[in-house]
Amino acid sequence: MTSGGFLGNVGSMQLEPCVPPVWARGGHAQTILGHLLPSPQLKSKGRRIEIPLPDGDVLIGFVQPGASSTAVYIFHGLAGSTDSTYIHRTSLLAQKQGHTVFVVNHRGCGEGVGMARGPYHSGRGEDLAAVIDFGKKMYPRLRHVAVGFSLSANALLLLLSGQRGEVLPDAAIAVNAPIHLHRTSVLLRQGLNRIYDAKFYLQCRRDIIAGKADAAIKARVPRFTTLYELDDLYTAPAGGFKSREDYYTSCSTHTLLERIKVPTTIIMSKDDPFVPFESYQEAKLSPQVHLHVEEFGGHMGYLTRYKTPLGSKRWQDYAVHEALKSI
Repeated sequence: MTSGGFLGNVGSMQLEPCVPPVWARGGHAQTILGHLLPSPQLKSKGRRIEIPLPDGDVLIGFVQPGASSTAVYIFHGLAGSTDSTYIHRTSLLAQKQGHTVFVVNHRGCGEGVGMARGPYHSGRGEDLAAVIDFGKKMYPRLRHVAVGFSLSANALLLLLSGQRGEVLPDAAIAVNAPIHLHRTSVLLRQGLNRIYDAKFYLQCRRDIIAGKADAAIKARVPRFTTLYELDDLYTAPAGGFKSREDYYTSCSTHTLLERIKVPTTIIMSKDDPFVPFESYQEAKLSPQVHLHVEEFGGHMGYLTRYKTPLGSKRWQDYAVHEALKSI
C-alpha cells in the first residue's frame, strides 16, 4: 500500500495530495459536491457500437479512435451510464493522451435502457471481459487498459482475479471499488448514506422496469425499498445466485486481490462514506496490485483546494491521468 504516490509498475513518482477545500471537508461533502459541481463534457462520445453477450443481452457503447498504442476502456458505477460526468472527464483526459477510448454502458443503462433481460451488478466481470475481447479484435496491436469506477471497479478486480470472465486487459485502474459487498450494503443503510441508497435504488428500479426481465421478476421490485432488499428480491435471483449472501460472498474481491497477475492500480480514500477502508487494510495484495490511499476524497469526489498539474481542482482526474501516463 502506498500513500501520496504510486510505486512499482506505475513508477516512483509522487502525486500531490488531495487537500480538501474548507467547504468540502468530510466524506459526504466530497461525495455530494464532487458529483454536483460543473464538469467538462465530451462533444461526442464517438461511434456507437453494440457488443453481444453470450446470454443474448447486448451492451451499448462508443469508441473514439486515437493515435497512440493504447486503448482505454472506461466503465461506470451503479446507477450511472456513459453520460456520467466522471466518464466524460476520464474519456477527455485519455483522448488528450492520444488513446483510443471505449466508453460502455452496463446492461440496461444509458442508451441500453430497455434492452436487457439480465441485471448488471458488482460481479459482472464477464461483461467487462466481453467488451475487452470486442476491443482486442478491433485493435489487436494495441495495449488494452481498463478503468473501472465504483461498482465496475469491483467487477474489474473480480475479472482480474480470475473468477468471472476470461479475456483480461493488459493493465487496470480501479477507483473506490466496494470490495466487501456485505459491508457496503450495511453502511448504505446507515445515517446520511441512506440518501445515496435511495438515489441508487430509484435509478435501478427505473432501469429494471424498463428492461426485458420477466413480468414475474419485475413484480418483485417494490416502489421503494433499499438496495439490500433489492439484492434479495431481484439482483440475486435474476443474476443466477442462490441468495443475496451468495451474491455478496461470490462477487466480493477483498479476499481475491492477492490472485491478480495484471498490473493494477487501486485508488481509494479513507473517508469514503460507504466503502470501508478497513476492507483494504485487511486484504492481502498481489505484487502486481498497487494501492494508493488518500486521506480525503469521499466516494469519487476528490475535490482539492489547489489546482492539480492538469489545471483543475479534480484530484481524481489528475490521479487517473498520471496512472494512465505511467503504464
